[in-house]
Amino acid sequence: MSAFDGKVVAITGASEGIGAELARQLAAPGVRLALCARNAERLEAVAAECRTLGAEPLALRADVGVETDCRAFVEGAAGKFGALDVLVNNAGMSGHATFEEVKDFGWYEALMRVNYFGSLWCTRYALPHLRARRGLVVGISSLAARTGVPGRTAYGPSKAAQALFFEALRVELRGSGVDVTIVYPGVVATDIRRRGYGPDGRPAGASGLDERGAMPVEECARQIAAAMASRRRELVMTAQGRIGLWVKMVAPGLVDRMAAAALRKTGSE
Repeated sequence: MSAFDGKVVAITGASEGIGAELARQLAAPGVRLALCARNAERLEAVAAECRTLGAEPLALRADVGVETDCRAFVEGAAGKFGALDVLVNNAGMSGHATFEEVKDFGWYEALMRVNYFGSLWCTRYALPHLRARRGLVVGISSLAARTGVPGRTAYGPSKAAQALFFEALRVELRGSGVDVTIVYPGVVATDIRRRGYGPDGRPAGASGLDERGAMPVEECARQIAAAMASRRRELVMTAQGRIGLWVKMVAPGLVDRMAAAALRKTGSE
């Protein structure tokens, strides 16, 4: 990935899943990686892998649902490397429950803090550094931000808020030299849904979605890295996702029926 030679790339949620794989794929001599996550042990393991691949990593424990942690991560990265070229807002939590199953909506608020405010806070503190380097902000959103998915009345809105924040920010930053890339993955083969919230606010322990045909995390990270290298405006992953968004514009009722059918199918397994 010669596009990142000499660059400082900060990635949130880098201890596993998409964030960890993206860090490994970007890791190369001349690349400096600032990585954060809540699990310090797993984060250090990813940093060690990146170091073996020739990159210079910095692992900092941070919970993006806490504003002071976001600030400490960005300032720690900029302080260590003297600059910041790319911020990848990848950290996120999942949740799956039908609206009427939920009794305590506290975890809805927790999802909003991580998935939306975490991106907002990290970007807020990174922006002066990115302006100085004509850098790039990346938001890892979800196709659930673009259309209503049954069982995702918490997750989808939190990701939609994140995506709309970055869309508005892109316009505000016109002429600054800072670009914004928004990524919309579909179902990716990671543990995010099993670790996410269930109806009672506890870890679900199982995915609420049909994961047959889930995109390998390696392919997801490869596409993100390519979009970053070309400073692409947005990336909607999979042909099915792109077709689905087109169908939603011309036949929204059909998309609703398809989503309901998928929910029934998943619930029967």
